[in-house]
Amino acid sequence: MKILIYGLNYHPEVTGIGKYTGEMAEWLAKRGHKVRVVTAPPYYPKWEIGKDYSPIRYQKENLNGVDVFRCPLWIPKKLTGLTRVFHLLSFTFSSFFVMIYLTSWRPQVVVNITPAFFTTFVALLGSLLYNAKTWLHIQDYELEAAFNLGILRISRLKKITEYVESFIFKKFDCISTISLSMLRKFYLKRIDASAGFLFPNWVDTKKIFPLKGYNSMRDKLGLHQDNIVALYSGNMGEKQGLEIVIDAARKIESNKNIKFILCGDGPARLKLISLSSGLKNVEYLSLQPRQKLNLLLNLADIHLLPQKSEVADIVMPSKLTGIFATGKPVVAIANLDTEVSRVVKGRGIIIKPGDIKAFASSVVWLAENPVEREKLGKAGRAYAIDELNKNNILTQFENGLEDLVKIRKYKKRFSTGPA
Repeated sequence: MKILIYGLNYHPEVTGIGKYTGEMAEWLAKRGHKVRVVTAPPYYPKWEIGKDYSPIRYQKENLNGVDVFRCPLWIPKKLTGLTRVFHLLSFTFSSFFVMIYLTSWRPQVVVNITPAFFTTFVALLGSLLYNAKTWLHIQDYELEAAFNLGILRISRLKKITEYVESFIFKKFDCISTISLSMLRKFYLKRIDASAGFLFPNWVDTKKIFPLKGYNSMRDKLGLHQDNIVALYSGNMGEKQGLEIVIDAARKIESNKNIKFILCGDGPARLKLISLSSGLKNVEYLSLQPRQKLNLLLNLADIHLLPQKSEVADIVMPSKLTGIFATGKPVVAIANLDTEVSRVVKGRGIIIKPGDIKAFASSVVWLAENPVEREKLGKAGRAYAIDELNKNNILTQFENGLEDLVKIRKYKKRFSTGPA
């Protein structure tokens, strides 16, 4: 198949959507498909254009058998609702010309990765020019999240975006997303459930696995053998609500054995550093390269997964896949009726949003109970192997693409996927 993947984020971004889109494209290329990607230069989560890339020039490169077209992108100095909109529009506008240019290549299917929602218009236009099928993959409902978090505040605009979103979704041949609860959002958006296809994020359990014994990263951080590490690794933004980690660290500061480590970058990082000023049990790490990811994740005795209630079931934290693969337990913040709660149950501890006391006490309880940590961690590892297998998930996606291309009128289907 000739597959055109169109989305804002791509490899070499090491976290979030770019990581998964890059792995997906390279996997498809290794399977013998001709894959091209239209994307922006790497910038996430630092919100800085990566080295050797330009914010103002078009660039083309080949990464592991995939032709990648990089389009100019404006990066705001200050993140607000309005600057985020212009940021996304800048890529939508610049990528439009590359999508037109690829008309002569004539891909058979356009896979549009969102966010950014604005790109859906260009993806649909391109598919008309190519006479190609369209597949929309939703990593999170960015517009709904923006309104729920107060990033966008105009109520009339919310109604307009909901209408436009529903209208656009109906134009795609197939729509996939990463969790069952996100699929159910189709009902609320007046979209037939049969249009949905479950395409969860995955983990390579041969690359991310439990490490036993020596971990060089612990030595570099000056950690003692009896230190218990509570680790958050990932983007530091609005959706995460990472302030609760700092509050919990302050609450149990007298417990000298527990160390909180926050690894990553994002717009909230400087604020978090300021909030934790003076706390000796909190440390920060910069983003680690891909080859050190297993070392980093195994640094944890306990993983932390904070998340604001406003984005419950609108997003599904992609970092859960790596957390489970390490065989370490997680303390997650989620309402009991959410997808995160369902997945974490029996593999970690669920805390209601805003309950700092319960969050802190759960970390202490796990720190003092190594047998329970091992039990929960093993359950998470088994789930990663059985339900989040990279090859199984991507093979299901590949089969869906082949069905879409071969059948003139694609019969949309609902896939329940992993439990």
